[in-house]
Amino acid sequence: MTATPTLSVNRTSVQWSPVCGRYLVAKEATLGHGLLIEELPFAVGPKCNGPVVCLGCYEPGLEPEEEQCSECGWPLCEDCSGNQDGVHFQLECRELSESRARFFPPPSGSNHCPQLDCIMPLRVLLAKEANPGRWDSEVAPMEHHEEERKKDADVWHADRVNIAQYLRGPCKLASRFSEELIMQVVGVLEVNAFEARSSRGYPLRCLFPYTGILAHNCMPNTSRSIYPSEGYKIRLRAMVDLEEGQPLHHSYTYTLDGTAQRQKHLQQGKFFSCRCDRCLDPTELGTHFSSLKCGQCAEGYQVPRQPTETDTSWICGSCGSTTNNSEALAMLQSLQSEVNSVQALEMGAKRLEEVERLLRKYKSLLHPLHFIATGLRQLLIEMYGRVQGYEMVQLPDHQLERKAELCRQVLRVLNTFEPGLSRTRAMNLYELHVPLVLLAKSGFIAGKVNGGELRGRLVDAIDLLKECVEILEFEDKSSQEGVLCVVAKQALKQLTLSVEGLGSELD
Repeated sequence: MTATPTLSVNRTSVQWSPVCGRYLVAKEATLGHGLLIEELPFAVGPKCNGPVVCLGCYEPGLEPEEEQCSECGWPLCEDCSGNQDGVHFQLECRELSESRARFFPPPSGSNHCPQLDCIMPLRVLLAKEANPGRWDSEVAPMEHHEEERKKDADVWHADRVNIAQYLRGPCKLASRFSEELIMQVVGVLEVNAFEARSSRGYPLRCLFPYTGILAHNCMPNTSRSIYPSEGYKIRLRAMVDLEEGQPLHHSYTYTLDGTAQRQKHLQQGKFFSCRCDRCLDPTELGTHFSSLKCGQCAEGYQVPRQPTETDTSWICGSCGSTTNNSEALAMLQSLQSEVNSVQALEMGAKRLEEVERLLRKYKSLLHPLHFIATGLRQLLIEMYGRVQGYEMVQLPDHQLERKAELCRQVLRVLNTFEPGLSRTRAMNLYELHVPLVLLAKSGFIAGKVNGGELRGRLVDAIDLLKECVEILEFEDKSSQEGVLCVVAKQALKQLTLSVEGLGSELD
């Protein structure tokens, strides 16, 4: 039987630089949406620092006393317990059973199960034994930043005790895996693993040795999709048109965070500072995504003089007044705390109204496109049309216009930071089409819009849906985005039929 190739598509090549180490470039000119890489994972497993989850399907919220593997006693849901071909039985179950390593549930109410932190590293180690060639050529050379990780003594000690010493002690694997090797694997996962979701939407992580060496940029030019229905295969596509030899980037951090927040995440979790064009520009490419309203003049906004430096001062582009970084960050922390409190509210009318209140309040403190304001807009987009009292069919025109304007403002930011093949853009394109259609139809019924104008507005909505479908058609059919793609296709078909019928009437 021929083994399935782990890298079935590769239109990239590996380069090296003193700054990035190994990185990937496009082997040939590639159009946007073009496929660059198709790779199977080296290992798949639960996330670190997570709750008790099923080791087969990653479902959280299990009752460990009742839902456990009949062989080893570790967490396994009822469905996965009957699947002897499942990942748990194929991998760690034998090691845990033979060593009699017992699972001890965390205290009631705890959201962290340290004992499960060893599972993903163990799966990588078992994959190393099963496929030593791939380990030597692809995984062993991956960055693991041991010296930088040791600087956080508490985390290093916790990993050493909960993972390395546990696997070598209670799991009786000391003769097979050294402590140094295990800690290397922990580092490889921390620096390189990708987050993914199961076919049922549960979070997990995957290690892709080749795709994982993509360089970082806060404006990525590639988009990745992971397919649980195909053994968690990853497909990397061009977000935009690429030239031959062009370096390929994805973002290791959340694109819709401000520069200071992205830098902190990268320094703490990935052990480097980013110096991409966006990070070095105080205005974040003209979006003013981190800019603060100046307190000394009516028109100006303060931006960080040296955005990548932790001791930077902030200066107003209009009047020249300055603020030190600690004051600016303290204010942002206070605002973020308010936002977190509102986010924690139960989904409903009160939550929507509180988010709107915060947006009004922050007008005097933040640039309109600031990342905190943008995050609040995303919350509102999700709520308008869905929460009780604000259902889509009940929204008056001014609230439909409000939702449409919220979508446009978020898309303005996304078109700069995530142009082209972006799932977040696709979701917002879908959200935008709905109020546009309803406004066009209500305007026509009220006699404010004639037949030709109605048709034109519906065609605009069709264009939004077409782009949404073009982006989401590359997603796994079982994923949230894949399901939305089916819904968008149905809406596109119905809207197209409406426009065709309207065209016949106008003719």
